[in-house]
Amino acid sequence: MIETNDIHQDENPSYNYSGDDIKTLDWREHIRLRPGMYIGKLGDGSQNDDGIYVLIKEVLDNAIDEYMMGFGKQIDVEITETSASVRDYGRGIPLDKVADVSSKMNTGAKYDSKAFKKSVGLNGVGIKAVNALSTEFRITSTRDGQSRTIEFRCGEMVSDSGIVPSDEPNGTMVSFHPDNSIFRDFRYNDEYVIQLIKNYTFLNTGLSIYFNGKRYYSRNGLLDLLKENLTTEPLYPIIHLTGEDIEAVITHTKQFGEEYYSFVNGQHTTQGGTHLSAFRESVSRTIKEHYGKNFEYSDIRGGMVAAISIKVEEPVFESQTKTKLGSRDMGPEGPTVAKFIGDFIKKELDNYLHKEPETADILLKKIQENEKERKAMAGVTKAIREKTKKLAINNKKLLDCRTHLNDTKGDEDKKMASSIFITEGDSAAGSITKIRNVDTQAVFSLRGKPLNTYGMPLIEVYKNDEFSSLRLALNIEESIDDLRYNQVIIATDADVDGMHIRLLLLTYFLQFCPDLIKKGHVYVLQTPLFRVRNRKTTRRSGTTKKSSSQPTEDVYYCYTDEERIDAINKLGNNAEITRFKGLGEISPEEFREFIGPNIRLDRVTLRKEDAVDDLLEFYMGKNTVERQNFIIDNLVIEDDSQIS
Repeated sequence: MIETNDIHQDENPSYNYSGDDIKTLDWREHIRLRPGMYIGKLGDGSQNDDGIYVLIKEVLDNAIDEYMMGFGKQIDVEITETSASVRDYGRGIPLDKVADVSSKMNTGAKYDSKAFKKSVGLNGVGIKAVNALSTEFRITSTRDGQSRTIEFRCGEMVSDSGIVPSDEPNGTMVSFHPDNSIFRDFRYNDEYVIQLIKNYTFLNTGLSIYFNGKRYYSRNGLLDLLKENLTTEPLYPIIHLTGEDIEAVITHTKQFGEEYYSFVNGQHTTQGGTHLSAFRESVSRTIKEHYGKNFEYSDIRGGMVAAISIKVEEPVFESQTKTKLGSRDMGPEGPTVAKFIGDFIKKELDNYLHKEPETADILLKKIQENEKERKAMAGVTKAIREKTKKLAINNKKLLDCRTHLNDTKGDEDKKMASSIFITEGDSAAGSITKIRNVDTQAVFSLRGKPLNTYGMPLIEVYKNDEFSSLRLALNIEESIDDLRYNQVIIATDADVDGMHIRLLLLTYFLQFCPDLIKKGHVYVLQTPLFRVRNRKTTRRSGTTKKSSSQPTEDVYYCYTDEERIDAINKLGNNAEITRFKGLGEISPEEFREFIGPNIRLDRVTLRKEDAVDDLLEFYMGKNTVERQNFIIDNLVIEDDSQIS
């Protein structure tokens, strides 16, 4: 039965509507009105999944498809802070269809598998979205001595060269400038673009991609990808398995948890899907059967780092951004994804382990160690969880937000907006709590300095009340797949104690939850070190103007010494400088802007060259004298002479 709440049309005119209320938007109007449907979140370029990188990917996907079909071994990519261009050397778009493929929805060659058998883009949408969301969009196609160039502004055609002679090689050139009114104050970050390009080369051996003149190339496919992403040494040589339409690499490390990279038709499926589920299942089953022991799958996969890439006809993704595969079948007449992957892994992985007994022995020992640790944990896990829940309730360590990942399944915008601040003590937590966005921002308050977990066994760390409460708050006791917040933000004071707490938290995450960092969930909150204000104005008015993290004529919030000096120069003798050494010193009203739309976050990243084991041993180990000498050699004395 449908409840109407007894509201009648004639009693509430707002419920009346006519044909005038129904609108039909053209393709570009709809994309510009609802860009999230086509490219996911917008962003300003500070995160690697921001929309401006999706725009690059949409254009690159077309160039990659040409290479996969056997045309063009080189792609040139040029990026400035606010513009991008991609030049491939494939067949080029048929000249009479250049305008159509750029500006007519559901237009493309990829509906017919004869032209693009295993393509990334299938919906005829991607490049149109780039066009509609760019203030400048230019596309040139060259085919057999002729070319055509068409220019657009926000999806509207402004010029067409027609078909003219050309001595350029065949291929397509697309250049665009994302619309700053949609992607506000955006900037391209080379680091994110390079990672995107590297993934393309790992998945397309033999392809050269030149990014701003530098060549990226891979000879060994996913083997190179795993080597690039490993931050600790593998326990045994990486297992590399290849077949028609499938490639996989597998190894184990000392790290906790599991780490996977999955791809379909060259698309990085960051949220996995049917292929990743089938891969994890088949690897576990094959290893279990190989040893003939009743191992738990979690023991087999503990510490595993692996990657899987498959090629599927007519793949079905769960959104236009193609981050999760939904396909059950490899193609209209092929096997299921699960059977295809399962048959391949069972044969190839089992054969490999028989041929490489040394690797098989190391793997067996790793599984047995995981099993031993799990059984030891089993005896204390339940009691610790119950104790932790009571502590969390009694101490009110977590002030939750109304929205978190478990409560918003299917709502990607809310998931992406969800965050938790980890603060030190009540004063800092108090300032944030009073002005946070209660819908999306949670606060977890630490009590004193956390434990230095470097080198400690998991069972001892698990018994620690502080980290047990934190795991419970984040909902990562079993797996980070259940993480409740998209952003885990460390918010500590800008002093020695605050930095120490930050290091202790990062030590814990690096050792026991490295995937939180690798998947881009951990951040450090940047708050201003100084407030520089006009002494004359503020004393005359008796108050400071409404706080803002953006400079005003009376108040400047400075995050660096350079910004402080610049503010002093602007205000001259009237400059009054305050040094913020603790978050509790910043008033709630001032704090509002620092955790609002203008929030400054530094994402914590992990790279191969970081050498995590060596890094932690040096900074958090027992080499006290060596570390003291390092601090003395790098000590910087702060000049407080001008600070009130």
